[in-house]
Amino acid sequence: MPFEDKPPSGLPLRQMIALGAAAFCSAATLRVADPLIPQVSEEFAVPVGDAAIIATAFTLAYGLFQIVYGTFGDRAGKITVIAAASFLSGLGALASALAGSLSLLGALRFVGGCTAGAIIPLAIAHVGDVTAYEHRQVVIARFLSGQVLGIVMGQAIGGVLAEHIGWRGVFVVFGILFLAVAAALAAELASGRIVQIRHSASANIAHQYRELISSGRVRLVVGAVFIEGFLFFGTFTFVAAYLRNIYALSLDAIGLLLAFFGLGALAYIVMARRVIRLLGEHGMVLAGGSVLAVAFLAMSAQPPAWSFVVLLFTCGTAFYMMHNTLQTNGTQMAPQARALGMSLFATCLFVGQAAGIGAAGWLVERAGYRPVIAGAGVLIAVLGLFLWRRLAPAKTA
Repeated sequence: MPFEDKPPSGLPLRQMIALGAAAFCSAATLRVADPLIPQVSEEFAVPVGDAAIIATAFTLAYGLFQIVYGTFGDRAGKITVIAAASFLSGLGALASALAGSLSLLGALRFVGGCTAGAIIPLAIAHVGDVTAYEHRQVVIARFLSGQVLGIVMGQAIGGVLAEHIGWRGVFVVFGILFLAVAAALAAELASGRIVQIRHSASANIAHQYRELISSGRVRLVVGAVFIEGFLFFGTFTFVAAYLRNIYALSLDAIGLLLAFFGLGALAYIVMARRVIRLLGEHGMVLAGGSVLAVAFLAMSAQPPAWSFVVLLFTCGTAFYMMHNTLQTNGTQMAPQARALGMSLFATCLFVGQAAGIGAAGWLVERAGYRPVIAGAGVLIAVLGLFLWRRLAPAKTA
């Protein structure tokens, strides 16, 4: 099916709220593991690197199962798949609260990631269906407020609740939230207010993906987002453990500090229209990568604990300057199969995260936190410079 040259002008407010709530839950249950790693490590008497399986397993499944959901979203309807995935993710979170061993918890987190991974990329693909390219980066930035709030609440509430009701209680809370969102989305679908754009495609998934990766632009965008996930989240996942082990902070304090990452991202969303107009796509990736590098290098220097308020806030703003640009390019790299394209994008992002967490955990056990954080900062700056030179404007037809 050819791409429509003039898609509808935007996402209705009711749909923005519903999809934002789904994105909130997806991001929250993804990032909730970060402040829980130290407590899980202590309860099961395992090293921090082993306890990080609760993050690695989820992010790996979150990415890998995009291969399935992209095809489902293009054929069955993106919002339909999101509603079903939200329901199953709620059940997975509740099951995680009952785990009696680290291996079982890791397995349940993997299952939860299998379903939660469908939500955000399919929602962004839906935005691409209903929003013209020239307005798309701003609309996606607004939609991301749900995801960013999920990061804020997932990390902050995760840390605070873990201190008082334990990590099991944290999973119960997010399981209930997922089920509530699933019910709201189901009601919205039943009302008939959501119009879904479906694309016919070959039944051979392997053939579809071969067609996608035959494009040089697709390879550039998904390769960049893999490296971004590997470097940034692979390292950022261990900031909680860094604060716990180096600064001896409580989980309450760590959760609240990590929330400043999300607040920085919200600051970008508020300023997105002006920042995009001022810097353009090339300036966004260069500035984002450069500022992230400075923040990571400052963190690695073991500054006073209070300075992490500023550093984590800065990370949130700078990361989304780079990532929002890649997301927008992702919606246009395969407009004839947008859900499939965004699924490949998300697969590369989260497989990159999982690989990065594994690599960073291995390095942290051997070299310590500070060299790992500093090295990631330098490499992120290189990525930003590379994208500044290579990321050409996307074609809109």
